Amino acid sequence: MATNKYSTSKQESESDILPNKLGLSTLHEIEKAEMEGFYVAYKLLFEELNSRTKFNLKYIFKIHKIALGHLYTFAGKPRTVNMSKGGFLFPPAKFMNETLNQFEADILLKLPKAYVSKEDLIKDIAVVHAELLFIHPFREGNGRASRLLATLMAAKAGYNLVGLEKFSKDNFDKYVAAVQQAIDKKYDKMISIISSLF
Repeated sequence: MATNKYSTSKQESESDILPNKLGLSTLHEIEKAEMEGFYVAYKLLFEELNSRTKFNLKYIFKIHKIALGHLYTFAGKPRTVNMSKGGFLFPPAKFMNETLNQFEADILLKLPKAYVSKEDLIKDIAVVHAELLFIHPFREGNGRASRLLATLMAAKAGYNLVGLEKFSKDNFDKYVAAVQQAIDKKYDKMISIISSLF
């Protein structure tokens, strides 16, 4: 059996190969299909992006559904399994809807329609990014969906956020430490990361 990518509380999810609509059976095939899905989502969402775009839960679910809907039945839906990674426990699945609704009320719905200050934009991207990754709302694709959202938030305000995907891989421990700060509502590490990529 392959090494677990994530620990879960459900038997059927105990391998790297999640049940999928395409019947793919190798990690390489899965990774390729996921990458292609996120490319399609990136292209489509950038074409649709305009000053009226609202970054709310519905939009986040849309990102995930477009990117992974061809592959997974759970795409665009909150996860129903408990998950951990590297000993770090993500919020419990049984409270996921409540957690996401609180995230939307406390953070997403308070985002301005437009930004006057680049610093305010960077802070908001960092907070949304760290919180979304900490919540880990999906069974798969959380990091990529969160990084795409961050890129779209910057683009809506007229900025390019370049290299977040690469940074997350090349500086994984630093990136994870920034996400884990969100537990205490501290975001200085993620603000520093996002700021360095503007």
